[in-house]
Amino acid sequence: MNAPETIWYDELPTPIGQLRLVADAQGLREVWFESGRHQRAPAPHWRHDPDRLAFARVQLEEYFAGTRQVFALPLHPLGTPFQLAVWHELARIPYGSTTSYGEMARRIGQPQAVRAVGAANGRNPLPIVLPCHRVIGADGSLTGFGGGLPVKRYLLSMEQRIAHGDLFAAS
Repeated sequence: MNAPETIWYDELPTPIGQLRLVADAQGLREVWFESGRHQRAPAPHWRHDPDRLAFARVQLEEYFAGTRQVFALPLHPLGTPFQLAVWHELARIPYGSTTSYGEMARRIGQPQAVRAVGAANGRNPLPIVLPCHRVIGADGSLTGFGGGLPVKRYLLSMEQRIAHGDLFAAS
């Protein structure tokens, strides 16, 4: 029997609560919220190793400080080819802006797959880094987010404030 793959994790305090960062030898694999849909405990074979996650920790700290708008991390999300296509497209949504699920479906060449795009967003293992919080309803409404709608609202407000140069406005 093969030994389990080595997985490292670390915890990162942020303005939206504690995040759990998970990586393997190929890159960042998951970001988990302390509450909401995207949460889980480390598996018994995972290793707590802050040094292995320093690459992601620094960039997420910069993001929350307002000094990073684009992530440059090795990523290794696990998913179906369709999910990977949706997640790849998420990375193309500019900082401080939003798009709809329908537009995402059009961008990946499957305009009828709006619900499937929503489902893939819901399974995004790398929220914030692959910014599924930037996807909203066609009518402009905030819809589901693994960290909860208050977190989605916070992230969008923070990005829009920073993108428009209003660093001191309340969120």
